[in-house]
Amino acid sequence: MSQNLELVYKKLAAMQADLEDLRATYKGVSQSYLVALTTLNDLTLHSSEAAKRAAKSTEQSRIAAMNAMMAAKEASGNPTLIEVVQSAVTASVAAALAAVESAAAAAAAAAAAASAAVAHQAEESLLKASTEAASASRMAADSAAEAVKLSNQAREIVDALNKKTP
Repeated sequence: MSQNLELVYKKLAAMQADLEDLRATYKGVSQSYLVALTTLNDLTLHSSEAAKRAAKSTEQSRIAAMNAMMAAKEASGNPTLIEVVQSAVTASVAAALAAVESAAAAAAAAAAAASAAVAHQAEESLLKASTEAASASRMAADSAAEAVKLSNQAREIVDALNKKTP
């Protein structure tokens, strides 16, 4: 009987050691998970903010392209202002390129936000930030498309003006 009791004590001691190891491992994993969760949350929020800023930048580029196109249109009525028209077209093209670059940045930031949200199994706040980033990316793409369209209109003005002047 004492042999059986001694065997039970040995098994209890082994189980207690295993339990202490499990507790230590759990604490380490829990700490690592908390750090990862905080990092993912920060990444998602920063990515969302970056997408929103890129969308604003794209909108400003669209406005610049529109203003340049309008300047080209206004100046095109006077053949002596061909240099002004060409400068306006150049500005319009540059604004359109900036809009496209900003839209790409917004898309990349939105993708990062979405990846972080998915990696964390879509916590509600991360999903909201990811959705906002995706929306900003969509707005940026729309603005970029409009900027390119305006740039093309400005180019058409110069082409028409060049056809008029020998």
